[in-house]
Amino acid sequence: MKTPPRHRSGYRAGRFLLTLATAAFLMVPAAAAQAHDALETTDPANGSVVGTVPATIGLTFNHTPIAIGSVVRVQDPTGTDQADGPVAIVDNHVSQAVKTGAPEGKYTVVWRVVSSDGHPIDGTFTFTAGSAGAANTAAAATPSASPSPAPADTSGAVPAGLITAGAVALFLVIAFVALSIIIKRRLRGPESRS
Repeated sequence: MKTPPRHRSGYRAGRFLLTLATAAFLMVPAAAAQAHDALETTDPANGSVVGTVPATIGLTFNHTPIAIGSVVRVQDPTGTDQADGPVAIVDNHVSQAVKTGAPEGKYTVVWRVVSSDGHPIDGTFTFTAGSAGAANTAAAATPSASPSPAPADTSGAVPAGLITAGAVALFLVIAFVALSIIIKRRLRGPESRS
């Protein structure tokens, strides 16, 4: 005996729904994986003024990054990299030695590490070293006519990966409901629709 065509189409639709449900369940761990390691502190602090060029630059993360492919460039005011030797990673602390005799001035630290989840993350921060920085700090301490804008509050921001996962989950739920309705109608057969 052959299976009526309506049951075969219902079987195919059921398999499709099972595939969609599996994809929805697999998306949940993907949303968690979007949360890469985060930089917690830097030494010297971002935007700070220090008396002399530090011997090492430090970055502290919330998890231990992977050493492979990690780079920290310490660029002096002319853009020359003053980093000396390879990056060192101990637990969640990344450090980069600075060349002896590096010039004073404003430095930009450009870093790139591999997050503990295997994805590369990067960023920059600045600091000023030496007497040029002290002079700039004194000038900045003088009152100015226009107040500086307050930094944006990002404490309540929702991670982009979470928004994407939510949108995909919503789409899958809508597709599941629509296919459930279609399957239900097909399984009833043409005689029950009239």
